[in-house]
Amino acid sequence: MTPPTEVRRYVADDGVALMVDVGGDPSAPTVILSHGGGQTRHSWGTAMARLLAEGYQVINVDARGHGESDWSPISDYRIERLAADLQTIVRTLPSPPALVGASMGGAASLIAAAELGTASALVLVDVVPRLNPEGAERIIAFMRARPDGFATLEEAADAVAAYYPQRRRPRDPSGLMKNLRKRADGRLHWHWDPAFVANAQVVSEPPRFTERLYEAAARVRVPTLLVRGMESDIVSEDSIAEFRTHLPALEVCDVAAAGHMVAGDRNDAFNDGVSGFLRRHLPQP
Repeated sequence: MTPPTEVRRYVADDGVALMVDVGGDPSAPTVILSHGGGQTRHSWGTAMARLLAEGYQVINVDARGHGESDWSPISDYRIERLAADLQTIVRTLPSPPALVGASMGGAASLIAAAELGTASALVLVDVVPRLNPEGAERIIAFMRARPDGFATLEEAADAVAAYYPQRRRPRDPSGLMKNLRKRADGRLHWHWDPAFVANAQVVSEPPRFTERLYEAAARVRVPTLLVRGMESDIVSEDSIAEFRTHLPALEVCDVAAAGHMVAGDRNDAFNDGVSGFLRRHLPQP
């Protein structure tokens, strides 16, 4: 049986409240999960269950401007700001956690892990400092589309299927409601702050922050794993090779038949890769 979880609230130093799911023994090694841009903490459902079953304490975060966390009143979604939010949580822990981040969450985790004492291990999910620009722009284009929302859940499911045809469209799209909210206009809107993608200067998806991420990578001193979807249009062999020039000890786990949304495409293979890495570098006492 999966251990129970509770919803907890952390407040960043600028007053933005971050909502998280927490489960597991507080004295156990801790893993912090950070989702990608436009997602919510619910994207880590099976990963969190697996990590809890293996005995870790898990903190699963809704990034600012996403899910149930506050929207920044000044639209501050810089990658450094997201990294600082993670450090707000880390400072409440008795020892450095493992940071696991997908896409935007991985970039923020990389910057956070560059600070001594913030992390004991780092897992980056389909993100490197220099991404394929076409793939990155496709993500942003999807997030900027449909500012008027959707009349029905079926419309939202159609939009996701068109963006990500590799994944079978579910017969029952009700699970999408975890990422949607009905606003005052009666329409369904994605559960993120539109300001997150309205201004190119605040979008926290690479490649706009390549040099900043490389600078951070050069200071990372903890074991680091990159989990790559072999069908991803985001991460290439060349980008991994370049990443290794800044972080020579980088480990890579390739997941077959998975795209950018690795954890959702092949959750068993993804969980096996992450769990094996953590067993070696964040062992249970």
